[in-house]
Amino acid sequence: MEVIKISPRGYCYGVVDALQMVRQVAKDPQHPRPVYVIGQIVHNRHAIEELTNLGVVTLDGPDRNSILEQATTGTVIFTAHGVSPLVKQRARERGLNCIDATCPDVTVTHDLVRELVANNYYVLYIGKKGHPEPEGVLGEVPGHICLIETEADVDALQLTPEQQARLALSTQTTLSQWDTRRVIAYVRQKYPQVEVHIDICAATQSRQEAVVAQAKGADLTIVVGDPRSNNTNRLVQVSQELAGVPAVRIEDLSQLKTEWLEGKKRVAVTAGASTPSQLTREVIRFLEQYQPEAAEAEKSQV
Repeated sequence: MEVIKISPRGYCYGVVDALQMVRQVAKDPQHPRPVYVIGQIVHNRHAIEELTNLGVVTLDGPDRNSILEQATTGTVIFTAHGVSPLVKQRARERGLNCIDATCPDVTVTHDLVRELVANNYYVLYIGKKGHPEPEGVLGEVPGHICLIETEADVDALQLTPEQQARLALSTQTTLSQWDTRRVIAYVRQKYPQVEVHIDICAATQSRQEAVVAQAKGADLTIVVGDPRSNNTNRLVQVSQELAGVPAVRIEDLSQLKTEWLEGKKRVAVTAGASTPSQLTREVIRFLEQYQPEAAEAEKSQV
């Protein structure tokens, strides 16, 4: 079986920095205990389990404000997805030691929407509803920003003449650039005066482009990553819709079903930006050693 190892894939620098920051805090006794992460540091179960083994407690809940209520003392770490100023303020008011692991690319978007609103713009923000990144960005300028995900959301907007006159658009960093472009084109059609800022991070974009370019001609694309990871799920979508290759998502090798490999000669492998590299390497090693004939013989003996 030919294995196409799509590159780039896996961890981006924002994830690497966030994980390293948590590891350092966990090992430094000068930081008050217990050490909490407010939400999942990145959307990957295996990465979180590693930090749990270091004594770090991951708190989760519907939003960052309610999650913070669970931490009454010690150190809190804000995740790579970013948080609103209100969450940071409440943490400081409660006397918590605060560590910010926000991805620099997300910070750029926070800074941008503040600057736009300071210049009297109303902001449309393309993002995934229920995802922590939009929650943090919208919290920067409440009342001056609106979350949209689809063309239907654009149709539902009720903008005042003042908002329409100075209208800007920004995006979540981990979306599919092709989906984003479609919604942006629709916004431009309805509001030609809109000022557009595309904030999809380079790591997300390069991984999506790599799938489109390198998975073509494969019989199957295997995407390694957590089901809660937005950029991982987008890689599945990109393979199917743009590369024209069927795709499956697995968390690790244990979820790989050999029946998916029946009749397949070329299999492409990639991973989300929050997927530990060793998980992807295990999948690649298995595929490189996989022999369909042996698997069929074993199955016939059962």
